[in-house]
Amino acid sequence: MRALWILWGASLLIGCQVSGLSWGRSDPDSGPWAIGFTQPYFMEVWVEDSAMVDVDGVLYRHIGSGGAAGGEKKGADVARGWGKKGGGGSEKDVKDAKLPVRIYARWQSIVEPQTYQGWIEVPESARQVMRDALTKNCPTAPEANALPKIASVRLGLAPGGIVQIWVLNECMRPVKVANGKVDKEPLGPYLGKSGGRYYPQTDASKQYVEKYGIPYGSW
Repeated sequence: MRALWILWGASLLIGCQVSGLSWGRSDPDSGPWAIGFTQPYFMEVWVEDSAMVDVDGVLYRHIGSGGAAGGEKKGADVARGWGKKGGGGSEKDVKDAKLPVRIYARWQSIVEPQTYQGWIEVPESARQVMRDALTKNCPTAPEANALPKIASVRLGLAPGGIVQIWVLNECMRPVKVANGKVDKEPLGPYLGKSGGRYYPQTDASKQYVEKYGIPYGSW
């Protein structure tokens, strides 16, 4: 009898390895996953609200808000492009949600200033990278494989209403998966409830924009 149990356990393990699923993952879209926000250097943003729709069509409101990762760096052209902005910054778990098919954001581009809002579609290729992050080990960083597996989405927000989406692969490296442009929010900051006042801009950001301007078209 003991030999039968051993054979049964071995066959189950092989089945899990072949299917690419880890223990307890009967649904490859079940997550967990987290969302974070980032910005080009000095191009400060403030996220007022965000939401998402998952693969089952369920809407999740208020999944993240606040400041975005970005920081400062020396140089005249550091605000151009995204560099490695898919990494870094804080994240927030999107609790109970399956993988996303579209994500909404409303944010203040403080350097302009202007408020933007809109939905961005998340392609199937992005969800596949997220599934891999949840089920596969990283061959180049075996020490990281002992950590709990979680998928990550990073939204890059830039002046002009530009949105860039990255997802992190099984080695925690950012993969660009989507890019788009959303509309201006006609009510302005805080949906018109702040009297037109934007989140305060830092002195470093002011000085950079005054000296070098805003590099529209580089994102």
